[in-house]
Formats: sequence, structure tokens, C-alpha cells
Amino acid sequence: MSASSKEQFNVRLSAELKSRLQNYAELVGRPQASVASEALADYLDWRVPQMQALKQAVESADRDEFASTEEVEQFFKRNEA
Repeated sequence: MSASSKEQFNVRLSAELKSRLQNYAELVGRPQASVASEALADYLDWRVPQMQALKQAVESADRDEFASTEEVEQFFKRNEA
């Protein structure tokens, strides 16, 4: 990402989280802003697909698109240890 495409965003952190950020940034020799930006990107890469899948599951349930009793029984038979 080029410097011109970055935007500033302010966030308030607890003293404990700020200290953890400072410590980690020092450990890896990188600026706190860079560490925080990367951590936020990683979190969103992980969390957004989860929320999208959950939203789709709820929408399917709202449309009464559930597994049949037979499908559920077959699933548990396949996964018995």
C-alpha cells in the first residue's frame, strides 16, 4: 500500500492493551501503527467471513431451509467414533 493511500484512524485503547502493543512493537522492531494496522487486518480477514456465513445461515433458517431428519441422522452416523 502506498503512503498516499493510507488514512489516519484514531482508536482509544486501555492502558493494558496500549502497553501490550508497545511491548510487541519493540519486540519486532516495527512502529506501533504498523503492528496495529496489521493486527486489525488479520482480525477482519478472520472475522468478516464468519459473520457473513452466520448471516447466510440465519437467512436460510428464516426461509425454513433446514436439514431433514434423515440428513441429520446420516451426518451423525458418518461421524460416530
